Amino acid sequence: MILVSLPCRVQVLRLTSLAAVLLLTACAAPKPHRAPVEDRTVAPADGQSTGAHTAEPRASASAEPARPGTYVVKQGDTLLRIALDHGLSWRDLARWNALDNPNLIEVGQVLRTVPPQAVAAAASPADGLATRPVVSAVKPETKPLDARSADGKSSTLPLPVAGAASAVVPVPMPVPVAVAPPAAAASANGEGEIGWAWPSPGALIASFDEQRNKGIGIGGKAGDAVLAAADGRVMYAGSGLRGYGNMVIIKHNETYLSAYAHNQTVLVKEDQLVRKGQRIAEMGSSDADQVKLHFEIRRKGKPVDPAKLLPPR
Repeated sequence: MILVSLPCRVQVLRLTSLAAVLLLTACAAPKPHRAPVEDRTVAPADGQSTGAHTAEPRASASAEPARPGTYVVKQGDTLLRIALDHGLSWRDLARWNALDNPNLIEVGQVLRTVPPQAVAAAASPADGLATRPVVSAVKPETKPLDARSADGKSSTLPLPVAGAASAVVPVPMPVPVAVAPPAAAASANGEGEIGWAWPSPGALIASFDEQRNKGIGIGGKAGDAVLAAADGRVMYAGSGLRGYGNMVIIKHNETYLSAYAHNQTVLVKEDQLVRKGQRIAEMGSSDADQVKLHFEIRRKGKPVDPAKLLPPR
């Protein structure tokens, strides 16, 4: 048996007490602060969790409102219908949108309804910056130039200092502009009023109704002449628009076009120039329940009542 002296026992007790104090101090020390972790995982629609990050789907093009100068294709649309509703040629629409096959358009597809140049011109001032001529605040100094007139007398002419010439902005001289008469100006920009004529002498059998009938109905016999209501260019001639049968569309200017539907025979071709009163088709009943002419006038693509524009008879 090993006997430990009293001083040694005291030393052991001191060491044991010190170790206990150090242990208690370590346990009482505050834990290190950790940065919070944000869980960015998007839960799937069925509520089951997944370890992979799932991005939210983008809204489809059809859900976005159409920007100015564009149109979002809807269910049942055709390129010809869109062109008619915007007062445009379907060939222009196909060209502006680089459509190789005009019969293939998709729901939600965004179509340009103005020429690319018009979009670029409209977008240029969108940044809110305006250009102004630079006007220099530096007044150019002048030095006398000794010159002699024809009578031999000396005279002085002001001459700008060479160093200040760069600060002067030349002012162009005003150029007289010939003012065109109102009628000529309206004709130049394609928005003048038109002298309309009745496309057929038949009786009026259906009136304009913005909701149910976008034009008027004129009765007659199969083969009766259908006449151009005003000068213009044939924008469409065919039967590609459901409900109209054999149809002719004439573009008169940048504002107005006219449509002639349910014809038995079409006598003109696309891009052909026609004159008011020219025979363009023969009345029929294609895609209709009786022989008649369905006649429309559209202003900027919107149907208007032809009876308000045609002369009284």
